[in-house]
Amino acid sequence: MALTLRSPTSFISQKDTKGFKTADISNSIFFTQIKPPCRIRAKISMQESQPSHERALTSEGRKKEVLHGLPTPRGKNDSRVPVFVMLPLDTVSFGGNLNKPRAMNASLMALKSAGVEGVMVDAWWGLVEKDEPMKYNWEGYAELVEMVKRHGLKLQVVMSFHQCGGNVGDSCSIPLPPWVLEEISKNPDLVYTDRSGRRNPEYISLGCDSLPVLRGRTPIQAYSDFMRSFRNRFKDYLGGVIEEIQVGMGPCGELRYPSYPESNGTWRYPGIGEFQCYDKYMRASLAASADKVGKRDWGRSGPHDAGHYNQSPEDTGFFRRDGTWTTEYGQFFLEWYSGKLLEHGDRILAAAEGIFQGTDVKLSGKVAGIHWHYRTRSHAAELTAGYYNTRNQDGYLPIARMMGKHGVVLNFTCMEMKDSEQPEHANCSPEGLVRQVKMATKAAGTELAGENALERYDSNAYAQVLATSKSDSGNGLSAFTYLRMNKRLFEGNNWRNLVEFVKNMSEGGRNRLPECDSSRTNLYVGFIKEKPSGLRTKEAVLV
Repeated sequence: MALTLRSPTSFISQKDTKGFKTADISNSIFFTQIKPPCRIRAKISMQESQPSHERALTSEGRKKEVLHGLPTPRGKNDSRVPVFVMLPLDTVSFGGNLNKPRAMNASLMALKSAGVEGVMVDAWWGLVEKDEPMKYNWEGYAELVEMVKRHGLKLQVVMSFHQCGGNVGDSCSIPLPPWVLEEISKNPDLVYTDRSGRRNPEYISLGCDSLPVLRGRTPIQAYSDFMRSFRNRFKDYLGGVIEEIQVGMGPCGELRYPSYPESNGTWRYPGIGEFQCYDKYMRASLAASADKVGKRDWGRSGPHDAGHYNQSPEDTGFFRRDGTWTTEYGQFFLEWYSGKLLEHGDRILAAAEGIFQGTDVKLSGKVAGIHWHYRTRSHAAELTAGYYNTRNQDGYLPIARMMGKHGVVLNFTCMEMKDSEQPEHANCSPEGLVRQVKMATKAAGTELAGENALERYDSNAYAQVLATSKSDSGNGLSAFTYLRMNKRLFEGNNWRNLVEFVKNMSEGGRNRLPECDSSRTNLYVGFIKEKPSGLRTKEAVLV
């Protein structure tokens, strides 16, 4: 069993698409039963002269047939965990249009039939506010919202204030808005900087959060204006089709420093990373904090013995077993460094809370699953990222409390990973890390959601997510977002594994998907024939 999409898309190779023209197609879908009883045929008729927005599902009865057997809405006390699927990073093109709408339409139909709750999309600052400050183009996203609505799905939208490109899984390049890059070229200290002076253009340094460095606006004001524009444009969908807004707070949209940048081979797994506190704004803040405690020398620079990106903890004076991190100075620096990150998250989430208040949309924020060197005393990789989490210090409880204060869901990654899958020399414990975060969110009274950190299609990864989704120790998951929709997801057993996973998450893992799925959630989509005339017919087969 497989699901294949032979329509041009960013996640399908060009050789599959040579025969297609660029004309729009209709969204009219007709379902009729054929033998055997667990098979349906969905025919999509496409008239090249007829624009896609003029057609929709034509009858309530037909809608019910394709949705037959899907999970019911989640109740207060049931164990259902809704599953969302991340859309491709380039879902909206650099020109501001929806990329490959025909393929997207077919993909959403497939995901709906699989029982998926909805999809997630990045709203890129570098696309929407590309031309000039406070000039926003939401047209591609408006087209997506309408398409998601037609399929009866929900949408999670990420306010992506970071650059796309240079990190794990980044398949395209979307820089910050050109006018922002122009300001950075004039003042390179606007971005994070490491000890050797290497600048990172992924995200604006939190050191200048409250300074009017963006043509008269502060970064927080720019982020707020962006979110306010989104609210005004999509106010009729918030709390309905648009169920959740994930607020970006750093590189990859995560609340962290860019301590392990992969671009140009700067960092390689499982390196400890480096502190990112050497732009002039961060250094001024460090100096002021040191003065405040009467230790001026502590404010001259960051730790001199913290090593380099690709070293291990024991190779450094700061992170080794009883290193500088255990001293009074080390504690001062780590409290300042992690505290600045918490303040940054608090400022952005306070702004988001005020902007979306009264809309019934859920807010979330993402925290990175930095599981390497977790089994060491210092947790070096977490420390450089801004999480003051050591053998003696819980770095996630303050984050959970900060998010809970604003009613924000904490979204955590690496839910699919097992300790036994990791290399011994990396001292990993993704399972231990997830347990700690679950306990922290439970103690803080903060809702927890999850994602997988890496692309996985195997049943073992899905089984691990299912296990971590339960509330046996700490918080259970309120939702799970799968990374990511692409060509491979719809191939061979990958699709069947996803369908079974969604079904298990919706039923608390009680059932397995039968070979003949009478609920019609086991979906195969393939184009059976294409007429050479103006009227082209394609068929999607549900098996």
